[in-house]
Amino acid sequence: MKILVLNAGSSSLKYQLFNMDNQTVIAKGNCEKIGLPKSFMKYKANGKEMIIDKEFKNHNDAIELVLKTLQDGEIGVISDLSEISAIGHRVLHGGEIYKDSVLVDEEVLENLKSLIPLGPLHQPANIKGIETCRQLIDVPNVAVFDTAFHANMPECAYMYGLPYSAYTDWKIRKYGFHGTSHKYVSNRVASIMNKPLKDLKVITVHLGNGSSMSAVKDGHSIDTTMGMTPLDGLVMGTRSGNIDPSIIEYINQKTGWSIEEITTYLNKKSGMLGLNGKTSDMRENNDLIAQGDKRAKLFLDMLAYQIKKYIGAYSAAMGGVDAIVFTGGIGENQEDIREMCTDGLEFLGIQIDKEKNWKLPRDTEQEISLPTSKVKVYRIPTNEELSIALDTLRIVGK
Repeated sequence: MKILVLNAGSSSLKYQLFNMDNQTVIAKGNCEKIGLPKSFMKYKANGKEMIIDKEFKNHNDAIELVLKTLQDGEIGVISDLSEISAIGHRVLHGGEIYKDSVLVDEEVLENLKSLIPLGPLHQPANIKGIETCRQLIDVPNVAVFDTAFHANMPECAYMYGLPYSAYTDWKIRKYGFHGTSHKYVSNRVASIMNKPLKDLKVITVHLGNGSSMSAVKDGHSIDTTMGMTPLDGLVMGTRSGNIDPSIIEYINQKTGWSIEEITTYLNKKSGMLGLNGKTSDMRENNDLIAQGDKRAKLFLDMLAYQIKKYIGAYSAAMGGVDAIVFTGGIGENQEDIREMCTDGLEFLGIQIDKEKNWKLPRDTEQEISLPTSKVKVYRIPTNEELSIALDTLRIVGK
């Protein structure tokens, strides 16, 4: 069975075609600058990579080119669209409506549209991708939600200390994100440890331009660092993470900025970029640190400190921890951050092999804890697209 996975952003479209018989990628790529000048598509298949320059007025144009290229006589990987059995879509928000992936029909589409206020930047593009696919190819479409893995958090973890009507009337609560990644790596670590996930207490640490952590107990996320929006939690590439809410009013008094301007300030001009003043790319931040940039080092210290705090907090919330997993672009490739945020946690039974941590082969699943460590620590590359494909297969199979 072949399953196409799509992740539609506001001006981009990432795609992967999977052979689910052996869970391998047949073709993948992304369409960039949709609706903007100089749009193009990256395409990789059969060991070859290419860039196809093409004007994309909208997501319909982009998806049409993806489907056309997949069945191209020279560079394609399928002879006909009938070889695609289903399409899995990454969808930002399921709200409280969807606690699991779902087969899309008209009712589901209307429900997704009702959740746009909770995800105004991403939800419309996700919906557009689904609508376009339903018009272009007659196969089942499955919505896989970033929020679903966190849907079973206890009330005490997802509620805010606001009047209860803020929850009942406006649906203000913690939802959490990066769910497909946290789900994938928590299941992978259970498999590696040869134990059922429901019998483990796992802390998953997804670090990238956007970062979040999750406490996984009894097979479910019982808490996570991102909140009602992805702005909450850890300091990130351009996001501030946790701040005192009164800072918003203080900034307004100092600048006269609108809510929209302050939101942009917190989401796109803060975090690593705001602290070092030059970049939101961790590789470039590392170069600045090597040059003696103290503000670049400050970001790294802040991130490690916050991760360490959450490891302690989540260990307490779960009544212990069996494994910690680092994933995401930074979590997988940044040796010093893994060392910094576990150093000093020996009292929790966490001991990493520092020499091994610095010599990991790229893109491999590796344990980095010492044999004497009571808590196993791993570096596991995430695979959100495969997670979406597996969920799509499960839902279609029903």
